[in-house]
Amino acid sequence: MSTPMALRTESPYLSTPATVTAVRSITAKEKLFDIRLPGGPLGHLPGQFVSVSAFGYGEAPISIASSPTAGDHFQLCVRNVGNVTAALHQLEPGSSVGIRGPFGRGFPIEQLRGHDLLIVAGGLGLAPLRSLIQYAIDRRQEFRQITLLIGARTPSELLFRDEYAAWQRQLVGEILVTVDRGDDQWSGHVGVITTLFPNLTLDAKATMAVIVGPPVMYRFALAEAFSKGIPESQVYVSLERRMKCGVGKCGHCQLNGVYVCQKGPVFSYTELAGMEEAWG
Repeated sequence: MSTPMALRTESPYLSTPATVTAVRSITAKEKLFDIRLPGGPLGHLPGQFVSVSAFGYGEAPISIASSPTAGDHFQLCVRNVGNVTAALHQLEPGSSVGIRGPFGRGFPIEQLRGHDLLIVAGGLGLAPLRSLIQYAIDRRQEFRQITLLIGARTPSELLFRDEYAAWQRQLVGEILVTVDRGDDQWSGHVGVITTLFPNLTLDAKATMAVIVGPPVMYRFALAEAFSKGIPESQVYVSLERRMKCGVGKCGHCQLNGVYVCQKGPVFSYTELAGMEEAWG
């Protein structure tokens, strides 16, 4: 598995002031923020997260939505769900935020290299997976066939929809998109994300699967991946567990005694087998 990168400050409890350089609305609830730190790149791995401070309101853990290959900035996809994220949504280019991290264990890049990839993204799960997708595009020669499944409740909730065509060209793989409920303009597939699996043609033994989405999705998406013959040891998930401190001190993210902020958020299925709490 990938190991965490070094923290940017001497203390993991201290934030580094950073600048918001761009803000873009991508749905009615989500905004994408470009962030730059004064000392250069964040130095993260795909799948890691940071703790973001909205000064005067508090701090929230946010998955990093861009690849470390992107240069001296990184991006955060923030859903407006509470006081801190609402305050972040009010920020404009030039505003300051505090950044702690990067924290956690990212996607297992070393294990993924040289394999086919099946990337399954449900809802907001596409945000951390975007970091892996961008990495795979920039290091395309390191991976074989890449299959991407994307699901959302409605067309208006699909994240990064304007990027799918470019991903299709650059990944040279299959991208399948579905929504639970369509609308008058939607002409694509309708159904939960697991309905995309039956028509997949995979080299199961050569495929590494990465699945990220809401807890209710995992049980069914995992069952579909295993039904395609993908070995349990080649399936990875990323969990969100009420993370707060990011350094395994506060205990908010404990899962059967495991600190998700440190041992995760990315786990192999075999690490979580039998831990029903992981699936909500």
